[in-house]
Amino acid sequence: MYARRGSSPRFGTIFSFSARERPIKKQKTIEDIRAEIDKLDVKLVDLLGKRARLAFQIGRLKLKESLNFYDSRREQDILERVTRLNNGTFPEKSLVSIFQEIFFACRSVQQKETVAYLGPRGTFSYLAALKYFGKEHRFHPAMSIEEVFTEVARDRCQHGIVPIENSTEGTVNLTLDALYKYDLKICGEVYQEVQLDLVNQSGQIADIKVIYSHPQPLAQCRQWLRDNMPAVPLKEVSSTAAAAQQAAEDPDAAAIAPDIAARLYKLQTAARRIEDYVGNTTRFVVLSKQSMPPSGRDKTSVLFGVADRPGSLVEILHVLSERNINMSKIESRPKKGEPWQYLFFVDLGGHYSDEPVRKALEKMAQECSYLKWLGSYPRGREARKIDKGSISS
Repeated sequence: MYARRGSSPRFGTIFSFSARERPIKKQKTIEDIRAEIDKLDVKLVDLLGKRARLAFQIGRLKLKESLNFYDSRREQDILERVTRLNNGTFPEKSLVSIFQEIFFACRSVQQKETVAYLGPRGTFSYLAALKYFGKEHRFHPAMSIEEVFTEVARDRCQHGIVPIENSTEGTVNLTLDALYKYDLKICGEVYQEVQLDLVNQSGQIADIKVIYSHPQPLAQCRQWLRDNMPAVPLKEVSSTAAAAQQAAEDPDAAAIAPDIAARLYKLQTAARRIEDYVGNTTRFVVLSKQSMPPSGRDKTSVLFGVADRPGSLVEILHVLSERNINMSKIESRPKKGEPWQYLFFVDLGGHYSDEPVRKALEKMAQECSYLKWLGSYPRGREARKIDKGSISS
């Protein structure tokens, strides 16, 4: 049965299995591997429950100490740590998405908050709100951008989310005007890719007699509409979801809207991805009454006005330049109620608590005719790539 290999003075005769009689390792079946996965799932659910209970304890302590429930720096540190630990075993983008959902769920355990967005359900604002806050919060649809500000200002919602600029159509002026008017802070940002479909009841282009959409999507599809449907009238409405509602009620109507709006209002796709530029993206800002602590990867937004004399704007920009503060955006906007007076909206690198930024804003307050700090907040993940091409003041 055994083959003799030899002997040892200390251990005696040494035996080994012959090649034919050596035990064969059993190969795992699909069922065996699935059984292992099931055991891991049980452990994952148990660990997630333990994490949620710890998050609840933290929430009670934050409430007792009047601290902000959202700690962006902590979440960014966790994301960086888990991506380092991953070593490429699990797809990094999916890993980040999973942990973001865990953050959303644990935040909702600490406190369920209400978020105002430009409604109805199915707009890009709705998609941006889901992307930033997750599905566990309460969402309140507002009929206009200004209503989003009003809901937060009157404490009916804890947060609001509004579009501030689009990569092809530029700044959303209604948002800039409301930032000047309301005493709210920008506490976050999120970038949402814009993918637009032409949708109607039948899914046939020949049935379309009128097209509805929000002014921005109409502008973002201008060339496609001119090339493919030049004789069809275009009607502006308050949102892409409102356009989808119109199309759902009128068999002759179509809407330019995201895929989610078509699904919500049971419409068919007549033409897919009709936006003129691939990669078209809208930046949204998150509104609150609370300012955010520094995260180490921050952006500061301000509104300012300058004296009506030659070189005044250059002098203000020099305040930033001499402190080596990066400026990623500058936009002028007429000041409401004061003809030929302008305000400048500026995004700066860094947090208000950073000494160079704080000293620059203090100096600007002395030199400007008007200055309003709109908030310091963590950069959106997409912004880290986008802002590499920003302006050095």
